[in-house]
Amino acid sequence: MDSLAFTAADTEEAQLAAKRLSALYGHAGIGEADVIVPLGGDGFMLQTIHQHMGSGRRIYGMNRGSTGFLMNEYAEEGLRQRILDAIAETIRPLEMVATRKDGSSETMLAINEVALFRQSAQAAKIRITVDDKVRLEELICDGVMVATPAGSTAYNLSAHGPILPLDAPLLALTPVSPFRPRRWRGALLPNRSTVRFDVLEEDKRPVNAVADHSEVKSVRSVTVRETRKATVSLLFDAGHSWDERILSEQFRY
Repeated sequence: MDSLAFTAADTEEAQLAAKRLSALYGHAGIGEADVIVPLGGDGFMLQTIHQHMGSGRRIYGMNRGSTGFLMNEYAEEGLRQRILDAIAETIRPLEMVATRKDGSSETMLAINEVALFRQSAQAAKIRITVDDKVRLEELICDGVMVATPAGSTAYNLSAHGPILPLDAPLLALTPVSPFRPRRWRGALLPNRSTVRFDVLEEDKRPVNAVADHSEVKSVRSVTVRETRKATVSLLFDAGHSWDERILSEQFRY
């Protein structure tokens, strides 16, 4: 029988749920648990994924927050059977290597997206290279991102990017408020692609890079690729699978 570890966001609702579930099902230490059950919203789920990526532990989240696209519906009854019947999906993060203006660099992982944003009042100018071939000499924009299937329903969707099924071998390359070329709306890339962003006029038009919630200021260039070094397995209820959520989201109006 799988041992469970309950973790909770700082809200009263999530904390009380963790106490009730621990009393019902027992609570193993994080190091001994087979399945981690985070209670909160998508933000807390992202934190949990980052903390336990590559650990081999499965994650079955339940929604006790305002947003829960990555979470299952909250219910206290039959939890062990729900976990037993759940569908497992493997999440592969992006690796961002961001090089600053001073030549120093930083490497970070992102579950949802790697995004570049203008730092000043002036629009950013960014050159986009895919697999060593320049695809866009100059994008003038507020920003641009590479999103994973897991992140395609987050910031990528709000920027009018495509929704991707979780098992799709694709990445979404999506601009944020593009000015020139005005009609460019992004691209779908194979998940084996390496994307490089070079910031043009970096002194006049500074740009920051963000991997999920971690930021690097004043970057000169950013390289993004999917990493196979660290993965995590998310568990979804069979009747409320990721595929069903993706379809439902596309038919909302």
